[in-house]
Amino acid sequence: MATLAVVHDADPAVRRPHVIIATPGGRTTRRAPRKGPMACAKWLTASVEHDADHIIAAAFDEAEARDPQHRRCWVVLVDGAEHQLELIHAKAARRGVTIHVVLDVVQVIEKQWLALRCFHTATDPDAETWVGTQAARILAGDAFGAVTGIRAQADRLDLSPDQRAAADRACRYLENNAAYLHYDQALAAGWPIASVVVEGAARHLVADRLDITGSR
Repeated sequence: MATLAVVHDADPAVRRPHVIIATPGGRTTRRAPRKGPMACAKWLTASVEHDADHIIAAAFDEAEARDPQHRRCWVVLVDGAEHQLELIHAKAARRGVTIHVVLDVVQVIEKQWLALRCFHTATDPDAETWVGTQAARILAGDAFGAVTGIRAQADRLDLSPDQRAAADRACRYLENNAAYLHYDQALAAGWPIASVVVEGAARHLVADRLDITGSR
């Protein structure tokens, strides 16, 4: 298992939930969407030899070198892995730094696409609207409302446990990570809510390795 971490600086960029995603008809084209925080001074570490504890410690070392007095706002984007979260909180506590943990919104939306299959077919024109509705609700800070709505829909359709399994998994994912889903607060503070920097690094690292002739 490869582990990657990126540390970067970014000025806050305040946005509203509908800037990130909106249901059809919920956004006009009269205004240009506000851009999110722009990453600069990026630093990357990655390894298949060292474990996550080593990589996360290295990331904290780099962040602390940039802000030894802990005067800046530290935002940590994660994918929701429980072990990863435990390591991050432990390192922050040991170093006495306050961190703001945000679950990568792309991970959340992907779970909604999986849940969608319980209610719509892939070619259903209402499929994208369904996902957009759930995502917009979550971005507005109402993750529990989205959970209630999804479960209520499964109940109304009288789905069997197997038929609603993906929806139930998506709901549990939201419930288990509720502490990291305050996107309304994150957007108002101008924080990033997606780990596009590390995802882009992963994509290029994999391509650099697997595009080599004869590689496995």
